[in-house]
Parts: sequence; structure tokens; C-alpha cells
Amino acid sequence: MLDAPAPTLNARRSLHGRVVQDLGARIAGGGYEPGALLPSEAVLGASFGVSRTVLREAVKVLASKGLVEARPKIGTRVRPRADWNMLDPDVLAWQCAGADLPGVAEDLMEIRRVVEPHAAALAAGRASEAEIAEIAAAYADMERAPDIESSVDPDVRFHLAVMAATHNAFLRPLGALIRAALSASFRLSKMPPGAHERSMPRHRAVLDAIRDRDAEAARAAMRDLLEHAAEDIRNAKETIR
Repeated sequence: MLDAPAPTLNARRSLHGRVVQDLGARIAGGGYEPGALLPSEAVLGASFGVSRTVLREAVKVLASKGLVEARPKIGTRVRPRADWNMLDPDVLAWQCAGADLPGVAEDLMEIRRVVEPHAAALAAGRASEAEIAEIAAAYADMERAPDIESSVDPDVRFHLAVMAATHNAFLRPLGALIRAALSASFRLSKMPPGAHERSMPRHRAVLDAIRDRDAEAARAAMRDLLEHAAEDIRNAKETIR
């Protein structure tokens, strides 16, 4: 009997990517606790229906993201969460899809409080007219959104546009990295009744301050927006307990 043909490169990539996504989501979602050993290669390979070679490639990717470490004669162990590369887009997405979304959202909010008020102040002094128009367009799309889910994408665009308007070489890519986490966080913060409607005047205050080139007003408006968003996240967390 002839052996089955070897997978094509695209097929191998597809298998490898599926294992990375599935196994990464299981780990980040708490299916395997930090410190736990993953099942053997034979068991995992059989459960995913892939060869050991494909499985090892996937484990290498997860190791590069800080989720696991593989040691000869010991196996593959889940690393402590403190070692995970939380700015990796995949790790963020897996975390936000898991049960610990409220915790991730609160950690993200702490970073946003550090970064975004100053970013708004910088944008007030540096934004081009086209960049201000982009911020305004995102705000207008938030206003026109027919439901909460439809408002999430323009809300993300609003905040990323403010970061981009700083003309800072590090803030723009930071926004792109945390995009998935922002989306999940905004869905959570909009859960309390009326949260989205209450946030609109605060977004407008940020836009107006940037448009007026008033750095301190932009800083204060963004700080106010984030403080109320943090409160909405805390309220949503109580609701889903």
C-alpha cells in the first residue's frame, strides 16, 4: 500500500496554525494551568489529528510567545502567566476570549490610564487636519451605530486614531498590538445599561479638545473618559460573576 502523500506547504501551515490557535486558546483559557505538563506528543497529536512534526512546530510557536517551555525527558510545561508575552496579538486575543476577560480588561485599563491621557495631549498639539477628521469620523460612526455591538469597531478606531495622531513611533504600533484587547474591553464596558450613551459626551470632549489644540483639556477629557469606562468595567464584572 502506498504511503499517503505528504501535505503541501499550505496544508502544513494550515494544520500548524490550527494547532497553535486551539492549543494556545486552551492554555490561555485555563484548560491547562500554569505549571501543568501538557499531554504527551502522542496524545496531543492524536487529539489534533496531526503528526509529531506539526505538533512540535506549533509548540515552538507557543514557546516563542512565552506560554510553554519544552524540555527533553520532561515534556512541555505551561509557563507562569507572568512569563506570557501579553503584547502578542494572539496571546491577547486568547486571553480576551477566556473566562478571565474582566481581569485582562482591568489590567489593560491601568495601561490605558498611563498612556492615553498623554497621547490625547500630544495629539492636540501634533495632529494634522486629516488625522483630526479621522478621529471625528470614528466618533460620528459611534453616534450612528444602531446597537452596542456596532459601536465597538468605531470606538476602537477613535482611540487608535488618537494614538496615531501623536506622531510617536511607539504609540501607533502599541495601538495595533492591543486592538483585540480593546475590542473585548469595550464590549465589556458597554454592558451596563446606558454605558455607551453616557460615554458619548466624554468622547466628544476629547475630540473637541484635540480639534481646539488644547492639550491640557484633551488630557483631562481622556482621563475622565477612562475613569468612567473603568467604573463600567467594574460594574460589568459584578454582573457576570
